Amino acid sequence: MIEAATLPLELAEVGFSAGGRALLAGVNVRLRAGTRTIVLGPNGAGKSLLLRLCHGLLAPTAGEIRWSGGLPERQLRRRQAMVFQRPVMLHRSAEANIRYVLSLLGVPRRRRAAIAHEALERFGLGGLAQSSARVLSGGEQQRLALARAWVIEPEVLFLDEPTAALDPAATLAVELAVQEFHTAGTKIVMTTHDLGQARRLADEVLFLLKGRLVEQTPAPAFFHGECSAEARAFLAGELLW
Repeated sequence: MIEAATLPLELAEVGFSAGGRALLAGVNVRLRAGTRTIVLGPNGAGKSLLLRLCHGLLAPTAGEIRWSGGLPERQLRRRQAMVFQRPVMLHRSAEANIRYVLSLLGVPRRRRAAIAHEALERFGLGGLAQSSARVLSGGEQQRLALARAWVIEPEVLFLDEPTAALDPAATLAVELAVQEFHTAGTKIVMTTHDLGQARRLADEVLFLLKGRLVEQTPAPAFFHGECSAEARAFLAGELLW
């Protein structure tokens, strides 16, 4: 499904400042295709900000973000998607939310209903196609956001705390959906505060602290304590300020 033409994604000395305060500084990282990258760190470490910079929602105030392939910015945006902790739902039905995305992609009108139906069924929302997206439960809205991302066929999917406010059943449904993206070839970059979830999903871990990238480590090594002292303190539940 995915032709990896824009990865790896490289950040070189990337920083972001606002109001005279450095929120990220000196971030150097290379994100490769295939691996599921989980971003960890305490509150205020810069995890969500990092995803927004990578996705192009914000521009770095220092350093450079480079995608492979030299594609124009418009094409780059078409090859990636982002799902937020509280996804924005249009004042339309679940199906219409997906059909709107398809219209932006230039999919012919006659094909949109079938594609939207397939996406809803894939994410367990087939019976809610005509329900207002804004009255769906939190878990259903997250799955709808994932269904909208699915029809884009993204090379990279950024997820910012997608299960933070969900119950265990809804969390499992989202994790299974994320795994489906991974199986289809989509690069996953995801923030979470749930260490159990990180252990289940991660191939590698980016650990942020106070706006700096402390390490990029294979997940098995990270969770077995083969990491920095700061990361070990984080895993032990110690407060890091």
